[in-house]
Amino acid sequence: MDRTFLLDFLRNLAANNHKAWMDDNRAAYNQARAIYTALIQEVLTGLQEFDPDLRALTPADVMFRINKNDRSQRDPEPYKRRMGAGMKRDGRHAPWAGYFLAVQPEGHTWMGAGVWKPDTTALTRIRQEIYYNGAEFQTLREDPQLLHYFPAGLQGERLQRPPRGYNQQTPDLEWLRLKEFRVSQTFPDSEVLRPDFAARVVTGLRTTLPLVRFLNQAMSAEN
Repeated sequence: MDRTFLLDFLRNLAANNHKAWMDDNRAAYNQARAIYTALIQEVLTGLQEFDPDLRALTPADVMFRINKNDRSQRDPEPYKRRMGAGMKRDGRHAPWAGYFLAVQPEGHTWMGAGVWKPDTTALTRIRQEIYYNGAEFQTLREDPQLLHYFPAGLQGERLQRPPRGYNQQTPDLEWLRLKEFRVSQTFPDSEVLRPDFAARVVTGLRTTLPLVRFLNQAMSAEN
């Protein structure tokens, strides 16, 4: 299905982000959603070939709603300007690390992997895993294939000070200060329209498998 229609719909939504417009354009939304679903099915099928944690999942399990769930009084727009999916064990709202793909026009489409804003217990376990396995963590985050697809490397919001239980002399403190652990890369619209876009996303995300496994093993450990 033509992703040009998907991008055009999202541009129009950004310019008319209110319920009355969406009600009048529900058929167009359903068509755009179907195009995005087909893209996610293709990506998910590719990911399932190398990550068995995803094999029971369908697009319905991983795709986010377009409605905003966290609107404030300062945010008049009821809808997101993108369509997104979180492809991870147990589905989009699960606490695990996983893979992400969001389509948004004007060069804001992005793919990523890792864990966003883990809870306190999970974050503590990840930091302990990094502390005790610093060499392994360094190897996976400096992997040349990973950095080819995600040249900015591992990123995330950071604490200003060492986390509780660590000090300025602690090895790998730069990484222990992270509050989330993720890599991401954006795409121009021309890339989204390529026939092989889904395959290129899968190839890129495949390089993040060691990172995703490291984070999930850490979070599932009983400490």
